[in-house]
Amino acid sequence: AMAQAALGAAGLHFDELNKLRVLEPEAAAQTAQLREECRAFVDKTAEFQKIVGSLIELVDQLAKAAESEKMKAIGARNLLKSIAKQREAQEQQLQALIAEKKMQLERYRIEYETLCKIEADQNEFIDQFIFQK
Repeated sequence: AMAQAALGAAGLHFDELNKLRVLEPEAAAQTAQLREECRAFVDKTAEFQKIVGSLIELVDQLAKAAESEKMKAIGARNLLKSIAKQREAQEQQLQALIAEKKMQLERYRIEYETLCKIEADQNEFIDQFIFQK
């Protein structure tokens, strides 16, 4: 026991297997336990980083997919706008054509009425000519 105390004062200790150690057995055990806890913590941290990495990757993929869908939607909206403008232009052309045909119809109606009047006048002239003879 005195030898152990003298060795302890010199900073040397015996472990449970009676091996000479520089560290106290209790400190050595705590150090080993701390080493294990640190190793477990590092492993958990690495696993957490892996999970976060895959989550970031997934979020990036979703963002790209959303951007792609947004572009498709913008393209579709622009296409609809251009189709609507084309329809509007076609409608205006057809309205102009209708107005032109209506004016032509009115000219033909006036021309027809005039020809009918001329025909009536000529028939009257012929009738008078025949009755004179």
